[in-house]
Amino acid sequence: MKTIFQWILLSAVVYGLAFFLPDISVDPWWVALIVGAILVFIDIIVRPVISILTLPLTIITFGLFSILLNFFFFWFPSTIINGFDITTLKAVIIGAIVVAIANWIFDKVKG
Repeated sequence: MKTIFQWILLSAVVYGLAFFLPDISVDPWWVALIVGAILVFIDIIVRPVISILTLPLTIITFGLFSILLNFFFFWFPSTIINGFDITTLKAVIIGAIVVAIANWIFDKVKG
């Protein structure tokens, strides 16, 4: 049930970002549901594995590499999903920050 709520939350965040930022577009509305599902999959399965594997690099860069990973994890679905496009680096940065804040709030509420 928590995973479904996180999926709906992230889908709403992605759709809201497309509404407020002209550099992010979600063409049909249901594409936001697919992007949300991919972001949940990344958050639950991929992020812990990548975080452990890149721990030495994260320590060397004083945590800046983890921020770079957040940008990459937000940008990646736009490369594989038709209908979800991010055109500028500024949009990637803002989108990744908003998704990270939404995930942080979700983790605090569910715990």
